[in-house]
Amino acid sequence: MLHTSIRKTFACAAIGGSLVLAASTASAVELRGWNIHVEDYPVSIAMESFMEEVTERTGGEITGQIYHNGVLGSQPDAIEQIRLGVIDFGEFSLGPMGQSIPETNVVSLPFIFSSIPQMYELMDGEVGEAIGAGMIEKGIVPLGWYDAGARSFYNSVRPINTPADVEGLKVRVMSNDLFVGMVEAMDGNATPMAFAEVYQSIKTGVVDGAENNPPSYESTSHFEVAQYYSLTEHLIIPECLCMSLKTWETLTPEQQTILKEAGHASALLQRELWQAREAASMEIVQAGGTIVNTIEDKAPFQEAMAPVYDQFLADNPDLADLVNMIRNAE
Repeated sequence: MLHTSIRKTFACAAIGGSLVLAASTASAVELRGWNIHVEDYPVSIAMESFMEEVTERTGGEITGQIYHNGVLGSQPDAIEQIRLGVIDFGEFSLGPMGQSIPETNVVSLPFIFSSIPQMYELMDGEVGEAIGAGMIEKGIVPLGWYDAGARSFYNSVRPINTPADVEGLKVRVMSNDLFVGMVEAMDGNATPMAFAEVYQSIKTGVVDGAENNPPSYESTSHFEVAQYYSLTEHLIIPECLCMSLKTWETLTPEQQTILKEAGHASALLQRELWQAREAASMEIVQAGGTIVNTIEDKAPFQEAMAPVYDQFLADNPDLADLVNMIRNAE
């Protein structure tokens, strides 16, 4: 009921202030949307709200169906299909886009955002425009920036309050040189491994811990074997509701405006739903005995990442301005 109420609120606000296209202004368009998540996930609910608003505001000229649960293919395949125009729109993490769109790699740098609110502000402003420009060059048009939460460290040994607390810990990370370098820069032992192996690996001492957002930490029951959860928020990687440039170019300017406005409204809805999901997860893990600590000053962690940034900028010198734009933001 809460989700339905929120969706109606956003839809009514958007409809009230918009131009509704007459049915005769353009030929009918039916869109195909890709989504990896289950239907009751915050992303999925926001995407359905987006499509409902677009259909309403275009007077039924633009309709569409969202295929949840990744039934249209894997995320890398779907990204390529968006570029080719085989799929019209979808919701993706910016992480996997890095192989084909260098600008999106910037948000995978550890501690580049100081907080979730700062990420919202920057992605809704100049930073999002700069990353979006790189995406458009590769055939993808961003419509709204979604929240995937912040990843933080958890382990079975001790709380992490400073970079020195990571020293000697065996930490599972995603298979990415940036994330391996992040742990090694704090003298930890980075261990890439499949996500499905993490619970048993912590339980048996193969690794001391891992890192992830609260819903993942809770839903996988990792909190049962790693009771220290330290809110480092070292990775804040936004996601994107985006559209194929090929499809975008077939639409009228009025339709494009509606899609952009509906995309941003859906992002606001998704962020609200995600925050509620995170809060619920935190309640569960704390009730289960998790010891949570917040890091108020992330500056020492950011300073420890100097080798990671130096290597990234040596490999991607043309992205220095974008990196500095984020790091110098207040």
